[in-house]
Amino acid sequence: MAKNRESAWVKWVVSRIVRATLWLVYKPDWKGTEHVPEQRGAIIATNHLSVLDPLTVAHFLYIGARRWPTFTMKDSVMKIPVVRSVARATGQIPIKRGTTDAVKALEEAEKALTRDDSSVIFYPEGTCTRDPDLWPMTAKTGVARIALSTGVPVVPVAHWGEQQLLPYGRKKPHLLPPRKRVYFKVGPPVDLDRLRGQPLTATVLQQATEAIMADITALQADIRGEEPPAEPFDMKKARKAEREAAERAGNGQDGGDESPRDKNDAEA
Repeated sequence: MAKNRESAWVKWVVSRIVRATLWLVYKPDWKGTEHVPEQRGAIIATNHLSVLDPLTVAHFLYIGARRWPTFTMKDSVMKIPVVRSVARATGQIPIKRGTTDAVKALEEAEKALTRDDSSVIFYPEGTCTRDPDLWPMTAKTGVARIALSTGVPVVPVAHWGEQQLLPYGRKKPHLLPPRKRVYFKVGPPVDLDRLRGQPLTATVLQQATEAIMADITALQADIRGEEPPAEPFDMKKARKAEREAAERAGNGQDGGDESPRDKNDAEA
């Protein structure tokens, strides 16, 4: 039996405040909302552009798709007193990364999906994209694990435009008129049938994750009218390349004092 996770009066107050505020600063364009199930649990998997997009995603899901948004959110956000109270009263799920509490949070998310029939929003990338052109990056496998272990459908959602309101890394939002257009496009549930029922090996989880991100990327490509990169940006590889470049630069600087003989030997 579905459990009511939220306080009705807090939902009423928060939804009206957020809705009124957002209508003042941006123009939403929602397409494909019919792909979001009207009832039952649903994993809403979406890309991450800006620290503001949780608000636009929640707005889209609540007003456009008529589902209450439940987030898995960083525990650091829950340290803000007012935010903590509102988040708890609206059924949000805090996650402490890298701790045993993270496992408990994922279990809570599974309960929300299977017991409470909630629509739970996940950012598979885990953070705002670092792709230079803001395409979705490679993702973590947590969403795929939950999808395959619970059988709950994964609804891919792509959005584009929040970077005009608050680009990643900036602290001051661009809220002056004219209102910015923010686009959302929803696709049918990701086809994971060939992977369901298989042992949750690293290979299976990676294949499911890539399928989820491919659908999200294709939706964003349709919004933008552009061709996505052949391979998604990999933040780990990029950081490794930066470290190696820094090390090479450091070694080159240290090598500046070598003798001509040493240099000739090295070139030989």
